[in-house]
Amino acid sequence: MKFFATGGALAFVVGALAAVFFFGGFYSVAGTSADSSIVGWALARVRTASVGRHANDVVPSGIGGRDNVRAGAREFAEYGCANCHGAPGENWAKFSEGLRPSPPDLKEIVNDRTPAQLFWVIKNGINMTGMPSFGIAGASDEDLWEIVAFLKELPTVKESEFKAWTSPAPTPEPPTAKSAPSGPAR
Repeated sequence: MKFFATGGALAFVVGALAAVFFFGGFYSVAGTSADSSIVGWALARVRTASVGRHANDVVPSGIGGRDNVRAGAREFAEYGCANCHGAPGENWAKFSEGLRPSPPDLKEIVNDRTPAQLFWVIKNGINMTGMPSFGIAGASDEDLWEIVAFLKELPTVKESEFKAWTSPAPTPEPPTAKSAPSGPAR
């Protein structure tokens, strides 16, 4: 019984000290301060567990089709994803260097995520990371699934492919009016 009383008292003291540390303003939330290893670990565990629990959308059939991958590359570029995550032949925007935690290089992590997990993160965003909710921003589920299709292929996409898929289509020349044959007016 004394063991449980001591354990309870110790837990109370640790909790009180943690509350003073965090709520007393001693923990720096500055973007210039790196998270301590324990905070970084805890945030990563919470994020991974949350995404795993909530990412239960049904993956559309045929998601990996070439047309979906190409459309996803266009959506990826249009929604500005390369600004934070880079893309084949694209540099990350300078402001992304100041985000904490740093945005992941998607080429390195997409194979460790299911399509449903990628979709959920893109649609809902992640608090305290700078990852916005593209669902709230108005992106359709179809657009988001196309981005997922592109992401699943991203590690093998060449710079030339990405450029071709994301370059604007040439605008057709307007037809020129054919001049009416000239002749005597009647």
